[in-house]
Amino acid sequence: MKTAVLYGEGGTFCAGYDLESVSKAEHQSVSEDFFDKYRYMGPSIMKLRKPLIAAIEGYAVAGGLELSLMADLRISSPSAKFGVFCRRVGVPLIDGGTVRLPRVIGLGRALDMILTGREVDAGEALQWGLVNRIADEGKVIDEAVMLGKLIASHPEMCMLADRDSTYYSLDHTEEESFANEFESCKVLAESIKGAKKFVEDKKKKSKL
Repeated sequence: MKTAVLYGEGGTFCAGYDLESVSKAEHQSVSEDFFDKYRYMGPSIMKLRKPLIAAIEGYAVAGGLELSLMADLRISSPSAKFGVFCRRVGVPLIDGGTVRLPRVIGLGRALDMILTGREVDAGEALQWGLVNRIADEGKVIDEAVMLGKLIASHPEMCMLADRDSTYYSLDHTEEESFANEFESCKVLAESIKGAKKFVEDKKKKSKL
């Protein structure tokens, strides 16, 4: 598998944690072993080795928004809704939202969502870079699969090296990031193969 598409069923990507279960909690403070048992509520903080595309329909709010931020790219329907709705009920972001959201849309816009808990529609999300593109209603998963196939069609080692280098640069100095980027030369064999194919294809076209 070279890429994957993450989507929700029933017209909603993910609306976050089940607040009904939270309402039944008997204690108003967490136990000492809570964070050992439930460090994160879901897979949101996983570091995936391959590109992930989130196909978003309906709501991607609270923990669902955090889940979408795990993806490298996000495609939404025109009617999709985003937001830190957990702000409205006093539930904090604990699945990477305060870390990834500012990286994706910038600090000011992230704080707008985090502090207000307001709804962000697909148009604004696209303008902010929260989603990469908007697909027609009912076509979101199809568009995500097509995008995944496009990514998978490229030489994989080089693509993954550049992807890893991009994420690496977020947490390291410019000098360290330049040095790490240069390590991509390890995929030179794939580069030579790709260059040969390009030259051969160019020669074939010139003969037509």
